Order: sequence, then C-alpha cells, then structure tokens
Amino acid sequence: MDNLEFEQFEKVILDDLSDLAAKSSKINPELYSRYQVKRGLRDQDGKGVLVGLTEIGDVHSYILDEGEMVPVPGRLTYRGIDIMDIVRGFREEERYGFEEITYLLLFGHLPDEKKLRDFQHILADYQNLPEDFVRGTILKTPGKDVMNMLSRSVLALYSYDDNADDTSIYNVLKQCIKLIAWFPSLAVYGYQAFYHYHENQSLFLHSPKPELSTAENILHMLRPDCKYTKLEATLLDLALVLHAEHGGGNNSSFVTHVITSTGTDTYSVMAAAIGALKGPKHGGANIKTVYMMDDIKENVKDWKDDEEIGSYLSKILKKEAFDRAGLIYGIGHAVYSISDPREVIFEGYAQKLAKEKGLEDEFNLYHKVEELTPSLISKHNGSNKIISANVDFYSGFVYKMLGIPIKMFTPIFAIARMSGWSAHRIEEIVSEGKIIRPAYKSVAQRKNYIPLKNR
Repeated sequence: MDNLEFEQFEKVILDDLSDLAAKSSKINPELYSRYQVKRGLRDQDGKGVLVGLTEIGDVHSYILDEGEMVPVPGRLTYRGIDIMDIVRGFREEERYGFEEITYLLLFGHLPDEKKLRDFQHILADYQNLPEDFVRGTILKTPGKDVMNMLSRSVLALYSYDDNADDTSIYNVLKQCIKLIAWFPSLAVYGYQAFYHYHENQSLFLHSPKPELSTAENILHMLRPDCKYTKLEATLLDLALVLHAEHGGGNNSSFVTHVITSTGTDTYSVMAAAIGALKGPKHGGANIKTVYMMDDIKENVKDWKDDEEIGSYLSKILKKEAFDRAGLIYGIGHAVYSISDPREVIFEGYAQKLAKEKGLEDEFNLYHKVEELTPSLISKHNGSNKIISANVDFYSGFVYKMLGIPIKMFTPIFAIARMSGWSAHRIEEIVSEGKIIRPAYKSVAQRKNYIPLKNR
C-alpha cells in the first residue's frame, strides 16, 4: 500500500471510528442534574465548588447579604494584599514589580530592599540555561507551537538536574526559582526557532542581561535590535504582575495542585500546567479577542458609530459573524461580574501606550465594544446577570502594540504564572494533602462479553 492509498484508507477508517468515538462518549445532559454533578466544579449559580484552601491568592467578586450573593467590584489579592495597592506601590516609585511580587507569592510577605536585591541577584544568576541546551534541545527540533516547545523544554530540563525527583522544599524551591529565571529565555528562544526554521526568517538569539528586569529582558531578547521604551517595558512588567496569580481555583493552578499531590517531580508538574494554560478557554483567550477585534475592524466602517458597532456585535452573538461561536471574547468571567481589577488597571495604561503608538482610534473602538457588549449580551440571553470586560480584553491589544508576535501571547502568560504555580506547588507539598481524586459515577449500561466470532 503506497502513501496515497494509505491516506485514503486512513480517512475512511478514521471517519468511521471518529463517529463511533463521539457516539460512545456522549453523556445524556439530563444525568448531570439527576446525580447533582457539579460540571466544571461549579454550582448552578456559577459559584466554584470548594475543593481546597490557599493563602497565596484570592479572587473576590461578591458579598453575602441575608444569604444572597450580591455582586461587588472585583478584588484580587496576593498573600492578602490588594493588587491595586501592590501596583500603586511599585509604580509610584517607578520600579518594575514582577520580581517583587514573585518574592511575595513564594515567601508570603513583601521583601525589604536587601531581600529584594538578593532575590533579584539569584534570579539573574540563574538566567543562563544549561550548556548546549539551546542548540541541543530548542534549535535541534523546533516546533510550530511555542507553548508545546515550552512544555517540552521544561521536561527536557529534568535530564539536566541531578536531584530532579527530590521533593524536599529546599530542592523544589531551587527548581522553581530556576524555572522562573529560565522561562523568558525558553519562551523567546522557542519562538525564534519557530520564526527561523518555519517562517524562513533570520535567527536572533540575544542572551539575557543580569541588570535588566524580567520584562526588559523579554523585549531585549525578542527584538532584533534589542531596543524598547520605558513605557513598553512598564506595560509588559504590569502584564506579568497581573497574570502571575489568580487563586488556586484557576485551571492551571488547580492542575499544579492535582499533579503535585501525586508526589511527582517539579518538571512534570510545570509541563502539565503549561498544557492547561495553552487552551483557548484559559491562557489563549486573548488571542481569540485579538482575532475578533480584527474582524470587527474589517467589517465596521465607522468605528465611532455605536449603532453600527452594536449591530455587528449582535451578529456575532447570533452566530452570524466572526467564528460563528456566538461569543464576544474578552467579556465576562467565571468569577468577576461588576469588574475585573486586572482589566481596570490595564485599561488606563493601554490608553497611554495607544497614544504613544498613534493607535487611539483603535483603543477607542476597544472601549466602545467594552461599553456596548454587556447590555447586548443581557438582551440576547434574556438575563440580568452583570458582566464586564476581563483582563484578556486589553492584554492582547497591548501585546500587539508592543510588537509581540501573537504566538508569544500565551507564553508570556506562562512566564508570569510560573511564579504562582511555584507557590501553589510548594503549598501543596507542605500541606501534605492526599492525592486529589474526585469521584466520577459510571452511567454505562451493563453488557455481556460477546466472543469475537459471534459479533
């Protein structure tokens, strides 16, 4: 059988098997209600099912008033400190904040000047990847997806660690700090390998500089000329700070707890977390938002006409436009309702960068969509549920203005979230919890085994 014949045979067989796989995997939706299954680990009112405790991060969006959930402006805290206060603190002093909040997430308190300086020194000292790792692992087998390459690189680093399976806090902390320091290079070099080998473009590999912040080093390594403005680095640093942690219940951090609870190594845990973050329902959401906004820009002639914008948004909701999914990406959140504090912070800085880049008209279009969408969704769904824009709504726009390739959007999220994942891994180990194993009820009918000749 030659290749063409096999491809035809393969298609016929897999078409049939795909139908069978789908049919045999379908669960009657009514059964979830009958057995009171919390799909997505969420109650019917959208409240998350409590499955663990954490001191690392908290997402707050409502208060209880006489037993009823009353929405309030969203609040995000890192180790009990409000994200608004954290950002205000380092921005008023015109400092970069990612290294400081990484310390906070890992060790539970804000560092003084000496402790922060020492921690920055350790991160800088760990920046360089193991000898020959870039050539032997990243450049030798370049992939088409940077997140997959990032996951593969993390797993490969296991082989460079003489104590890879040691789960003592000392060793795990050392592994995590190294991964935090390595992630910018792993992500950027993974992208540069893709860009060179799959897009036939020039290969640029700039080494990180110890005197630069994480945000500055990302821009330094990513751009051919290594140049960036203060505002650009400030915006990227802010993005890293806002994406670093979001409580133990977000999908990738929960995965970190689940995999850690098995007793496995740090590299396996972080590779799994990367896989979770890659999904468009999690870390890949801002990419969908950018594609949607590009579609709106192409199909709405007057970006200042609320009626024309609203009409096209209604078409998207009715599955008549864009990807026909009926979703307006970047609007709404599993927890936040009145506001997402990360989006509130990000929007003002996005406006400043848009002004610097001469993209104010595009920013204003984003703002119009943000204003018009909640009421359109309520009307379309016949619901009074309060919704607002989430952090993904503006983050993709900011990354575009920074000249960051779309294939790097989710890897940057991973660079930031590595700090939160590390804190959650250590918390799970210290807590000495049981292996996480929720229950699943089988609803399959009993069947008799039939011998092959009688089937």
